[in-house]
Amino acid sequence: MATVFWDAKGVILLDILPQGQCINAARYCSTLDLFKEAICRKRPGLLRRGVVLQHDNATPHSANLTQQWLQRYGWEILPHPAHSPDLALSDFHLFGPLKRHLRGMAFETEDDFISELRNWFDNLDVDFFRVGINLLLSRWQKCIDLHGDYVEK
Repeated sequence: MATVFWDAKGVILLDILPQGQCINAARYCSTLDLFKEAICRKRPGLLRRGVVLQHDNATPHSANLTQQWLQRYGWEILPHPAHSPDLALSDFHLFGPLKRHLRGMAFETEDDFISELRNWFDNLDVDFFRVGINLLLSRWQKCIDLHGDYVEK
């Protein structure tokens, strides 16, 4: 499983969960620690301006431990309505193209797969990410205009 944190400039952190491990609140908080470190390296000043994070309401994201972590650092959570893949930025903009890219490929090792994954993300044009963020804004507006109904039907 891969957790990808990205913004309009590109990928900030790609965290790969080792095969056989499960994501839980403690592991997710460790990933948030890595994300915070990556922000310091790749987006200096962003932590001072404030982080707005979009994640769904999966158990590791909504657990008390995670909520305490987010409150400690003052990160804002962009609300995500349950069962709304049309508003899940990575689901509608990132993972579809990634799946198309990987279709038909075979990998001998997990490291080969991870290398291809990192290579794909590294070679995406910055416009790809900017367009994705702008799509999220327009989808949120459509959701508001439709009184919470699905944007894509």
